[in-house]
Amino acid sequence: MKEYKLKINGNNYFVVIDDIEETSATVEVNGTPYSVEFEKPVAKSSGPVKIIRTSTPAAVSAAKPVIQPVSPAAGTTAVKSPLPGVILELKCAVGDTVKKGDTLLVLEAMKMENAIEATANGKVESIKVDKGDSVLEGDTLVVIG
Repeated sequence: MKEYKLKINGNNYFVVIDDIEETSATVEVNGTPYSVEFEKPVAKSSGPVKIIRTSTPAAVSAAKPVIQPVSPAAGTTAVKSPLPGVILELKCAVGDTVKKGDTLLVLEAMKMENAIEATANGKVESIKVDKGDSVLEGDTLVVIG
């Protein structure tokens, strides 16, 4: 498992590469798991990862990614960010029992504070963000089991 802190276009990303097989990998970006496919087989290496720019930034942003979210475990509910913003406050902890509608955290977006609420009853299994983290729309914030 390799962990990276990346800054892309001013946004911070925490990337964990869990498992690499010939043409696929399991990758977690800011706590959201993805299955990634490579064009060519990738050899496992213990050396550093080399990133090579093969096109202009405009071409990269226009390209469609081959990233597909991994389904959450059966019996769990992922609470996702409804819009991009910054985490101001966590109002829950791992192990807390929550009810649908309870405030889990506060997200600042467009200079407004937004209460992010539990979408199901259950126990907080994991919190995928910390205070001060920047998140994108659709990022998993909390997992309720």
